[in-house]
Amino acid sequence: MSDNGKKTKPVLKVFKTPEDISDYPTGPSFEAGHLVSKNAGWRTFRPLVDEETCVGCYKCYLVCPDGVISKIDNGKITIDYDFCKGCGICAFECPANAITMIKERGE
Repeated sequence: MSDNGKKTKPVLKVFKTPEDISDYPTGPSFEAGHLVSKNAGWRTFRPLVDEETCVGCYKCYLVCPDGVISKIDNGKITIDYDFCKGCGICAFECPANAITMIKERGE
């Protein structure tokens, strides 16, 4: 959480290989919000949101395994394509059918 009470998105950080065993984190986790790379470019399909159809129920936000769906000011959602893996769970679970999976373009 940030100082103003809103959740902050993870940021890319440079991963430095620890020099000593004591520099490794304790347990199976690492500092929250630590990402070492963006989507590797292997995504075949990506979700596309129709804002007119979206009812703002946020079910997609709740079920996204990558946490790439965010609420925006107009009560709708946005998707961070840098980290979306294109699994399609959001589109499958959307009760308003506002999310469709479209073929990824090679850009």
